[in-house]
Amino acid sequence: MKQKFFVSCLLGLWFGVALLPTNSLFAQQLNIRGQVLGENGEPLAGANIRIEGTLQGTTTDYEGNFALRNLPAGNYTLRCSYVGYIAQNQTLTLSGEDASVSWVLVKDIHLADEVVVSATRATEKSAIAYTNISREELAKQNLGQDIPVLLNFSPSVVSTSDAGAGIGYTGLRIRGSDATRINVTLNGIPLNDAESQGVFWVNMPDFASSVSSIQIQRGVGTSTNGAGAFGATVNIQSNQLRREAYAEINNSFGSFNTWKHTLMAGTGLIKDKFTVDARLSRVRSDGFIERAFADLRSFYVSGAYYGKKSMFRVNIFSGREQTYQAWYGVPEAQLRAGNRRFNQVNYDNETDNYQQDHYQFFYNQELSKGWSLQAALHYTKGRGYFEQFRTNDDLAFYNIAPATLGNDTIRQTDLIRRLWLDNDFYGLVYSVQYEGKRLQLTLGGGWNRYTGKHFGEVIWARFAGNSNIRQRYYDNDAAKTDLNFYAKAFYQITTKLNAFVDLQVRSVGYNFLGKAVDSFGARDVQQSVDLFFFNPKIGLNFQWTERWRLYGFVGIGNREPNRDDFTQSSAASRPQPETLQNLELGLQYQSTRWAFSVNGFGMNYQNQLVLTGQINDVGAFTRRNIPNSYRIGIEIESAWRPLPRLTWQANLTLSRNRVVNFTEFISDFDNGGQVQNTFRESDIAFSPNIVGGSQLEYNFPKGIKIALLSKYVGRQFLDNTANPNRQLNAYFTHDLRLIYTLTPRWMEEISLSLLVNNLSNERYESNGYTFSFLAQGQQQTQNFYFPQAGTHFLLALGLKF
Repeated sequence: MKQKFFVSCLLGLWFGVALLPTNSLFAQQLNIRGQVLGENGEPLAGANIRIEGTLQGTTTDYEGNFALRNLPAGNYTLRCSYVGYIAQNQTLTLSGEDASVSWVLVKDIHLADEVVVSATRATEKSAIAYTNISREELAKQNLGQDIPVLLNFSPSVVSTSDAGAGIGYTGLRIRGSDATRINVTLNGIPLNDAESQGVFWVNMPDFASSVSSIQIQRGVGTSTNGAGAFGATVNIQSNQLRREAYAEINNSFGSFNTWKHTLMAGTGLIKDKFTVDARLSRVRSDGFIERAFADLRSFYVSGAYYGKKSMFRVNIFSGREQTYQAWYGVPEAQLRAGNRRFNQVNYDNETDNYQQDHYQFFYNQELSKGWSLQAALHYTKGRGYFEQFRTNDDLAFYNIAPATLGNDTIRQTDLIRRLWLDNDFYGLVYSVQYEGKRLQLTLGGGWNRYTGKHFGEVIWARFAGNSNIRQRYYDNDAAKTDLNFYAKAFYQITTKLNAFVDLQVRSVGYNFLGKAVDSFGARDVQQSVDLFFFNPKIGLNFQWTERWRLYGFVGIGNREPNRDDFTQSSAASRPQPETLQNLELGLQYQSTRWAFSVNGFGMNYQNQLVLTGQINDVGAFTRRNIPNSYRIGIEIESAWRPLPRLTWQANLTLSRNRVVNFTEFISDFDNGGQVQNTFRESDIAFSPNIVGGSQLEYNFPKGIKIALLSKYVGRQFLDNTANPNRQLNAYFTHDLRLIYTLTPRWMEEISLSLLVNNLSNERYESNGYTFSFLAQGQQQTQNFYFPQAGTHFLLALGLKF
């Protein structure tokens, strides 16, 4: 019922808006034409022209020409921008006849930061689906919650939170693809964990305060560094020049004893060459789930030197987290009994403790006319442990001899253990770019090396036997090397048509302690694997008119299995890499008040890795390759500005996500072995058929803004059987955001913000897991869920000097 209501309302509003008459139907239609040149008279192809205060804009062709058509008479302010040049505004009046305007843009060496990420970012010429989120948009929502929650209203995005309040362990899925299949880079440097391939946002508390922009690419996307993009790419930029000295204090507090303190300051540009920016943050929350607290601290320091044709920047930042365990979720029986905040863990120090330090060094150099070089060195140090209380564990598992108590031999004990990670990640990423009249070329790549120590310690045992203090019961090392090279080219075939080609080769070498099977059974053996991937992409972009654009894209992505897939299998049962074939077809339209885009996608998987329940040859429940699965769908985005102060943005994704043939394996505890169940055309787990978002905002006079934010997520299955008894129900939530801004004479700005989440007090779960078995003659299924908080709030005060 919710699904039909949401889709009907959204489509009804879209069609209604599309049929509304515009001023151009009743007024004289006028045009603005012009040209954009560089300071040496060269045309700038691809420069952006936007009409301020509207949704309309265009880009220049390879001659630097542009046109904005069918405009009513009136006053207009046009903004012209181009990467590496100083943006300019011009104001003109349309009255009775067409107008012309031209720009001569001057290079700005201080914009070199943008070039750092441009090598891996998409543009309109890339012919793919993407969304840009600016610093200003993030700041509206950034009252303490993690980046996945701040991105929640983007197309095809679903965010999750273990503790239920958006702070601590959070994650996101895009088009149903989980975190291990989403490539994340920061200033072009990989963020994904080299072994698990996920991103642990909890290690970067309040990093959104240091972000200047985020781009989300959906599908295979453009070539990037690090783990292969296998469903989406999140490209984050933190480097940004702030020319004037500043200081900011941002404080938030709210439900579940949540609070955030952020101090930021910067020198501005000193002597037109130097700049330093710094941030210090602390975030604390008790969480919605019982005892699921998060205590997070971070700092960020960035310094840059700008030369005449070069730029050098150093970023140093760190995050430290302590979070109480909420990973196990809430059992279904407790959820049905109304105990939504239930936490089955009771040990008072069952916490995750981790610190991650990042060091980034960037160098940009303008080489000659049209050519530039970007290079970055990076190093990340991570270390920490998860502390856990265990009951009645076998002493033998911990290499501890049985204890003797009188005439009794003790073989099991309660104990507390720590599971440690100590890892180093370092490398080099680079790109060389050429900007010509018709051709734009990027040659880039990277070399990255990961070394990780994995070990476990027993720090207390009720019966300790012959154990030592901090008894180590496992200790192994892993090393992974990732080498990639890519070449991207945009070629302007005609003034309306351009082609995009992107070719990447990637080599992965992984050394790890894995399993081998012989006549003596399974045993640990140091192993290695080497993989080679070729990832080609091609696209066409057709600028039909200044308002209409068509594009098409075909690409292939490959991805290696993760650590558990390798370490918990033998060479014989080891899974194969996954392959994704991606097709995107899009149509975009924009006018002064109305803009929309429709993007159709097809994602065909070969050897996708999924959990089937099957036990492999070393007795582990590892993921298995399934031959064929797919996603097909359509993404619709719109923006409408019916009044100068009223804006409505909405998106809707309709998709079909299927495994062609799926076999489930269920352990039979009565008779031994496993029972198989076969399914055809079953839903891929955690892949809702409908995802939608809406943001309706009105700007009142005197600095007051109010917005209603809505999110709809359709039904999701916990596994690949499409069993309605193993599902997350659809949910529809609404948030209210109020912002009041003052600009007194004695300081730059005072802002008060209120964010009320889940206005309708919707009871929903954003994540979960399931497992089934046969016992006592019956199939039994146990489901676990991650409930999200009901109505809760965050209140913030921001001071800018």
